[in-house]
Amino acid sequence: MDLTEVLSPGQWRGEEPLPAAPPADGALARAYRARLDRLPPDTRRMLLLAALDESDQPATFVRAADAAGLAVEALAPAEAAGLVRVEPGGVTFAQPLARTMVAAGAPLAQRRAAHRLLADVLDPDGQRLLRAMHLAAATAGADPALAEELERAAAGGRDGWAVASAALCQAAALSDRPSDAAARLLAAARYAWTAGQPGQARLLLDRLRATCADPTVTGHAGLLRGELQLRCDDAAGAAATLLSAARTVAGTDRAVAMEALARAGEAVCFAGDQYRYAEVGRRAAALRHPTDPPVVELTGCLVTGVAATLRGDHERAGPALRRAVVLGGRLAGPALTPTALTCAAAAGLVVAVDGAAHRLAERAVGLARERGELSMLSRALELRAVAEYWLGRHEAAAETSRDGLRVARATGQFNCANVHLGLLAVLAAVRADREASLRRIREIGPTPTPGSRPHALAGWALAVLDLVDGRHAEAAARLASLARLGTGRGQVLVQVMATPYLVEAAAHLPHRPAATAALAAFDRWASSTASPLRRALSARCHALLAPRGGVEAEQEFRTALRLHPTEDGAFERARTELLFGQELRRSRRPRDARGHLHQARETFTLLGADRWAEQATAELRAAGESVGPPDLPAARLLTGQQLRIAQLVAEGATNREIAARMFLSTRTVDHHLRNVFNRLGIRSRTELARTFAAEPHAGLASER
Repeated sequence: MDLTEVLSPGQWRGEEPLPAAPPADGALARAYRARLDRLPPDTRRMLLLAALDESDQPATFVRAADAAGLAVEALAPAEAAGLVRVEPGGVTFAQPLARTMVAAGAPLAQRRAAHRLLADVLDPDGQRLLRAMHLAAATAGADPALAEELERAAAGGRDGWAVASAALCQAAALSDRPSDAAARLLAAARYAWTAGQPGQARLLLDRLRATCADPTVTGHAGLLRGELQLRCDDAAGAAATLLSAARTVAGTDRAVAMEALARAGEAVCFAGDQYRYAEVGRRAAALRHPTDPPVVELTGCLVTGVAATLRGDHERAGPALRRAVVLGGRLAGPALTPTALTCAAAAGLVVAVDGAAHRLAERAVGLARERGELSMLSRALELRAVAEYWLGRHEAAAETSRDGLRVARATGQFNCANVHLGLLAVLAAVRADREASLRRIREIGPTPTPGSRPHALAGWALAVLDLVDGRHAEAAARLASLARLGTGRGQVLVQVMATPYLVEAAAHLPHRPAATAALAAFDRWASSTASPLRRALSARCHALLAPRGGVEAEQEFRTALRLHPTEDGAFERARTELLFGQELRRSRRPRDARGHLHQARETFTLLGADRWAEQATAELRAAGESVGPPDLPAARLLTGQQLRIAQLVAEGATNREIAARMFLSTRTVDHHLRNVFNRLGIRSRTELARTFAAEPHAGLASER
């Protein structure tokens, strides 16, 4: 309540930092002062040292106390009062607020003296940044030398980006020249964003905008502000901010200008305004130079390649994008950053070199985690998830996106979070998991911005669910609406990814102009890549649109099966086997259909794609075959948890007993048991017991 009475309008709106402590004349502050006033003077001095010591090393506090002529035993009254706990590992405040109030309630002169004591006992080399921060807190007025020391000690975020940001704020306050203060405040904002603190970064940028008109600083600040908009809220407005930043710094810092253009391109793609990418591409082309360092060349190649891809000029796009991938693999030293690696990974996805894109994204994820660069981690995870989707690793892609969602939410990156939710919705829909897909779509919110990437991903997921349920017209309409080909509006890249589903839905309809146009765009892209998977999907699409029962359809299906990769993409190959089997059965060739349908059913079962396995089973029965369980041992058909539940059922345990033994709910056990029955092609617990009795080694898989 104390805080609510003193917050300014700017603090209520989040435009100004909140107070570091409750108001001095509030009830809470008075209560703490009363408790502290009852303590001996030496105890209060010891408490102040403990409150200001952030070294996490008990020896620091002890040395400072010794230097002040104080003994640790002086803390006994504070411990008796419940303010702290004194342990061998150090002094712990019972409540974080107590620590804040001890520091806030001390007179300024005492606080400065305590900071100086702590600075004096810290190692100038091993604890350089913390020592400089204590010295800064003990200093009144400008101190250019100390400001430079803070800046040098904070460089690179070695002690954590959030700490480095706080240090640079102190350095800005100690600077005697406005230009130095502005540069340090800008760096503090960048470090705060790197630490995953977008709110703090914005507050610092607002302070900077109010005090600095230097065009170079303004341009760099615009890049950061635009990135915050892109990741956190206003992606549509981010493009204008970023283009303005690029224009401002183009003559003084081409590397920053090129990065701003790459981010602007990402923003227009996110918002569904791909027609604006042409301007981004033109400006990047004008900015490029033969002597560009590798990281600038990489970024320029990405923008040039994406711009060419969006206008359908794959002959120009391919070399530029492949060059970006090559440069990404060669990055080293200061040029090796998560940002540069994600640019290279994005280029790899557009040019369909999925393995290389995955390696680059994986490297970006690892580097971002190692360096604590949380602002880029969610984007790197997004790119890794997309690569895993194309590689057919759907479970891995879902786990990656769940990780990305957690990071995005923890760092306030709501646009990134919605992209991960959209990807999770698509991955669940592709596996025909309606409940999970709809849950993720609901999490995006009731009204994602029309035309945005999350909106398109949600539409793709809903269309796949329509397709699974046989609502072909609805599925085709949803997928055709993702982008308006030829206009550059909508999610062109998402629609290209979803084209195989659009064609599959349209194959059941009498009129297919949207699917035909989308397939033509997909073909131009697929043929320009070296991706067997893309060309296999293209052939499958042509088979679906060919006259039923004709030679063309069969030839295209066989071409697709020949092109499908053997190591990755088992799911898509199984989908082709299923669709080919359907085509052969409906063309009154049931004997020829059965081999493809059996292969599809076995693969879907192994992948845990139960709904698709059921479709293959239904097609086999329609082809005149009495279908039992797939000719595979139970240990290969079931997940580890399903296998353990099946073993317990075979031993005679009830669902309630299984739930208690495995720490699951009975509802979860019921759900797993239904899946076990579906996968094994059985209908009762008795049949399950017979299956396991006939397979004496089935249980060994779970033990291994």
